[in-house]
Amino acid sequence: MKPDKILTIGIDIDGTVTSPSSIVPLMNESFGRDLRYEDCVEYNLANVYQITDAEFEMWLDQNGERLYDGAPVHGIADQVLRDWFTSHKLVYISAREDRHRDVTLQWFARYNIPHHEVDLIGSHDKLSAARKWGVDLFLEDRLENALQLSEALQIHVFLFDTPYNQASLPPLVHRVTSWEEVAQKVNELFPAKTSV
Repeated sequence: MKPDKILTIGIDIDGTVTSPSSIVPLMNESFGRDLRYEDCVEYNLANVYQITDAEFEMWLDQNGERLYDGAPVHGIADQVLRDWFTSHKLVYISAREDRHRDVTLQWFARYNIPHHEVDLIGSHDKLSAARKWGVDLFLEDRLENALQLSEALQIHVFLFDTPYNQASLPPLVHRVTSWEEVAQKVNELFPAKTSV
């Protein structure tokens, strides 16, 4: 890694780089439901779909590849990430399991999404990975992760607004509604570090 990277940005994949609603049609199809994305008011979809955690894990085990391969890009995430690539170190830290590395990298290639590191940790606890990579900023959609990362690391976290992460936020966690807003906030919060 060249030492000229300005920020090390930790980036969640699902619900952040991919559209947060992409899982709903697949789960509806599998479980015979007709829920809308707006109905998913908690992160644990097992509760939303009234199935057990074990049933959800089994479903994800069987459908993860299809889900990850077919997910659409979240807004202009690909454009913003391409813009950042030459200036910042992009480290994707995801709860996906490492066995999904191939489908993840193929998806990145298909949408021309650049990366410096892809860390598939197989867990929602991203703190040790964020520490390992020395992230200066994190992009996330899961409320619990955003709160933990901002408090433990004293870094800014951008939390993508979803039906399942509504709560009051501490000062270092910023609710964002689009990738355009993310790009703008990075320039506002790190002005000296983002000017060319």
